[in-house]
Amino acid sequence: MLRSVRLSGSEPGPTSGHPFDLPALRGVEEIELRAPVTFFVGENGSGKSTLLEALAVATELPTVGSAPAHRDPTLAAAAKLAATLSLGWSRRLQRGFFIRAEDVFGFILALRRQRAEIEGELAEMSRRMEGASEYARGLALGPHRSSLADMTRRYGENPDARSHGETFLHLFRERFAPGGLYLMDEPEAALSPQSQLALVALMADAVRAGGQFIVATHSPILLAIPGSVRLSFDSSPLSTVAWEELDSVRLWQDLLAGPDRFMRHIWQDVE
Repeated sequence: MLRSVRLSGSEPGPTSGHPFDLPALRGVEEIELRAPVTFFVGENGSGKSTLLEALAVATELPTVGSAPAHRDPTLAAAAKLAATLSLGWSRRLQRGFFIRAEDVFGFILALRRQRAEIEGELAEMSRRMEGASEYARGLALGPHRSSLADMTRRYGENPDARSHGETFLHLFRERFAPGGLYLMDEPEAALSPQSQLALVALMADAVRAGGQFIVATHSPILLAIPGSVRLSFDSSPLSTVAWEELDSVRLWQDLLAGPDRFMRHIWQDVE
């Protein structure tokens, strides 16, 4: 497992300006990862996604639906931070992935493109094999047919037919593997509360199989996972925080305790 992240590397180059000026990271030399599930919490812009992205670059994990992290231009700032990180492993995890909510849409497009390419190649090869024996056709077309069958088995005949939430869960179900490290940025974005609970169940299965999760999220449901550690980027330097002390949890509790009273101060003077 990934046990620690040191924020003082020996790589040359400037270590000032963004993202090195993030308040949550000031004075932090090492982040200990003591639990199988660690959450990065905080307001947008606090730096939780930036550090998660830097970990994606530093760990060289495959990405889902986007360019490899070290070549992704949207991760340029995170890559600068990654160059200064030193990772402490108790056991180097070889499996896993990095995913952002928006990457799933790219993943669906990539699947659609890949399927169209295979179908096109299959049709062209079938045309060229006209008149050949069934045995010869089977040998020539078999690999393409197997690829299409495998894609259908894993992702369905038409990934676009699923809702975004269903695609998320199906992707996680297919890609979670024993002993994997999973870096996830706001995975709840396309998930209903019920689907978030389904994700928690999938994460529990993965942890039982030796997996580890580092997740940036606002979701009180995910954040309630027992035994997880929550690192708040709203404090400087970052620090652990209890579930009931999270701003997002308090906000939802206040809203659910009295939605009319809560909304009256916001939704006023609206005809």
